[in-house]
Amino acid sequence: MYLISIVGPTAIGKTALAIQLAKQFNTHIISADSRQFYKEISIGTAKPSDDELNEAPHHFISNKSISETYSAGDFEREALIKLEALFKEHKAIILVGGSGLYVNAVLEGLHEMPSVDQETRNEIIELYKTEGIEALQNKLKAIDEDRLNAIDIMNPQRLMRAIEIAMLSKETFGDLRQQQKKVRPFKIIKIGLNMDRQTLYDRINHRVDLMINAGLLKECQSMYEYRNHYALQTVGYTEVFDFFDGKHDLNKAIELIKQHTRNYAKRQLTWFRRDADTAWFEPDNNKEILAHIKSLMKE
Repeated sequence: MYLISIVGPTAIGKTALAIQLAKQFNTHIISADSRQFYKEISIGTAKPSDDELNEAPHHFISNKSISETYSAGDFEREALIKLEALFKEHKAIILVGGSGLYVNAVLEGLHEMPSVDQETRNEIIELYKTEGIEALQNKLKAIDEDRLNAIDIMNPQRLMRAIEIAMLSKETFGDLRQQQKKVRPFKIIKIGLNMDRQTLYDRINHRVDLMINAGLLKECQSMYEYRNHYALQTVGYTEVFDFFDGKHDLNKAIELIKQHTRNYAKRQLTWFRRDADTAWFEPDNNKEILAHIKSLMKE
């Protein structure tokens, strides 16, 4: 049994590759994108289109509501149950996503997190209220930059939780990643996608333009009353909500979405490139990728 993991920065072409591999191996796709779980938001999360979803069976897309709290630990448990069922009928399954923590939850398992005292939590909440999200980002960077690279830094709830854990844990996130990984009942093949940075940034900018044209503003408008929900504290939504609130104009909101998405892509690459077991390829190099996978499956 083989789990083929496809990782890389946003807009690199992971979905297209996953679908091609799913067709090749006549199998299913497990999505490990923490924003695509939520059924109410699609444009700003760059979910696969209906046509793409019809090309191969997908799991963990639009399976939760934004009113639900869904953690990486929850995903680990549910994904392993789904994989156990799928492996009864398929030799290989595709795991695809850019959310490093969620990918790792399936491949390696999560470590127990320390409980948080209310005094520490209140201190962090007060920092956010008085100094804003940038202060949270800077604090987490100062105490555990590895953990900063593992989360969506535009989501204040995730930042505050990460700071809580970093303040109370005796080990950094990088230290935890080096510890004994959980044993999985399947072999793992890791594929990474990357390209020239400027070309990637151009693709990101173009994708944001397509999102705007596809109705991102309307989607955000329909979600405005839920703007403080955990799932909406993320790139593509917070900038538009701030536009609605008059904090900046539309052009500035679009510029910020592009900038924050490029920043996110850079952090994704920093995270994924630390795994020495990942084989890296240019997007659309499907023949070489497939040959690599088949060679490992013969071993």
